[in-house]
Amino acid sequence: MITLRPFLESNRIEAGCDEAGRGCLAGPVVAAAVILDKAVAEELDLNDSKKLTAKKRNELRVKIEEQSISWAVSFVPHDKIDEINILQASFLAMRQSVDMLLTKPEHLLIDGNRFVTSDSMPPHTCIVKGDAKFSSIAAASILAKTHRDDFMLKQNEKWPGYSWHSNFGYPTKAHRLAIDKLGPTPIHRISFKLL
Repeated sequence: MITLRPFLESNRIEAGCDEAGRGCLAGPVVAAAVILDKAVAEELDLNDSKKLTAKKRNELRVKIEEQSISWAVSFVPHDKIDEINILQASFLAMRQSVDMLLTKPEHLLIDGNRFVTSDSMPPHTCIVKGDAKFSSIAAASILAKTHRDDFMLKQNEKWPGYSWHSNFGYPTKAHRLAIDKLGPTPIHRISFKLL
């Protein structure tokens, strides 16, 4: 069992932030922010969402949403990604998720090596591979991934030819072949190299 750290500093309210879908060819980028207390952080068997099965992620999502002090998920759609670029859209999604938290954090733990803040944001610390080091970032990665996967499964019903039930919009061979054969859908990111 991997033990993640509950806090960077225990004497303040910290929110972990992460995103999902940056590398996808279609759909939104989704970010989450999560505030956990120490007992919940230690009780949940959290890990980087990419290292968990879909079943485990969905089980943990329910627990995180029920037991966290506060959580929020934000979607930035494909057309906004095309307008401002994927990196800026990822930062925007994270800022929006933080703004949506009912409990206001005093510090943010950001997964990754950079972040563009705003005047309304608390101070932050960027942590490379933070979703494998801190409970709150791992929880955020799980919420971002599961909420985005649910969205893409619904889109797969509208456009079933692209295998989004299995690739969730990522650039797999099957996905690229479908784009070549069927053309892009209305939710493809036209600023990305689709073929």
